[in-house]
Amino acid sequence: MFRTTPAPAPAATDLNSRHAAIALGLSLPADVVLYLLLPMYAAQFGVTLAEAGMLLAANRLVRIAGYGAVARFYARNGDRLTCTIAVMAAAFCGLGYATLSGFWALLPLRLVWGLCFAALNLSTQSLATAELLGAARRSGRSRALIAMGPVLALPLGALLALWAGPRIIFCILAAFSLAAVLATRRLPAAPHGSPHSRPARRFGRPNSLDAWSFMEGLTLDGLFIVGLSYLGKDLMPGGAVVMAGSLMALRYLAEILLSPVGGHMAERFGAERLLVSLSLVTAIALAGFGLGWLWSCAALIVVLRALQLPLLPPIVARRTPGPERMHALAARAVWRDVGAGIGPMLAGLLLPVVASSWLYGICALLLAAAALACGRNPSALPDKQQGVIP
Repeated sequence: MFRTTPAPAPAATDLNSRHAAIALGLSLPADVVLYLLLPMYAAQFGVTLAEAGMLLAANRLVRIAGYGAVARFYARNGDRLTCTIAVMAAAFCGLGYATLSGFWALLPLRLVWGLCFAALNLSTQSLATAELLGAARRSGRSRALIAMGPVLALPLGALLALWAGPRIIFCILAAFSLAAVLATRRLPAAPHGSPHSRPARRFGRPNSLDAWSFMEGLTLDGLFIVGLSYLGKDLMPGGAVVMAGSLMALRYLAEILLSPVGGHMAERFGAERLLVSLSLVTAIALAGFGLGWLWSCAALIVVLRALQLPLLPPIVARRTPGPERMHALAARAVWRDVGAGIGPMLAGLLLPVVASSWLYGICALLLAAAALACGRNPSALPDKQQGVIP
């Protein structure tokens, strides 16, 4: 018979959130370094550049399709079992990147990793928001811990690729993924919902948080990253792997330094109010990026993105209390993945033929509109009544 457990005390909640973040921070670098090395060393992995792009997108596509199943497994089995399976599978993927070649050999690894990330990401968000008191602060600290792995692995991977080729780094990163079991074994084992609860409908009318998550993924995880490379290719030095790795690491360094700041600001000023304000400034920076103020606006966007990362989970937790919180968090992640998957394709199609000022200006207006909708009468917009619930 299913039994509910009492809500953890804030001190226990902080520890659980920290352990989940450490597990994801140790498992994520293999994926992040693959984004750096696979396009640059595609031939050594036995794939073409086009196939490399498909492999890098595959983990997002499987998350869009599989987040619901992951959320249900997580709700039934709890954090300890779910995350332990995920980090062990992530270690297997790292070993596969080090030893396997060819599109069809690497594709299953990318699909498995996509589901691993879905589970670990859901656990970090769920545990950070298990108590509303201090949820934004925990979310900020969680994002900083997660980013520590990539910010160290990217420069190391770039240097090792120059010295010994692109494969050996994945053996090292697989060992770190396996070490994450030490963190997952300290997570709570209790399930998060009744196995007899009625499943929520899978698709519905997107709500304001869905729209904002989609636009954040489209602009900041898609159009911005591709546009920085495309528009700045004549200004960036030589394309060396070390320079590319350092630039990618800066994004995660901003998360380490600024995500806790965003969490504390949300505790003081309110997460929804801060989300609207920062998103409006981000929209202005995005428009300036398209108008040609490339590096100054890019730096501002990196800062604003890091400040915004811890804001969504506490908003979802407040609007969707109880066991439905995990489904709502998964739904927002799906919408962000949809946007982040469409963004690079949109950039590739339109940047060569459309003025960047128009492309980024229109997307900036849509992001601003989505943010304003999130801040309009939020208490009347409970997530559990609308939106995609996987």
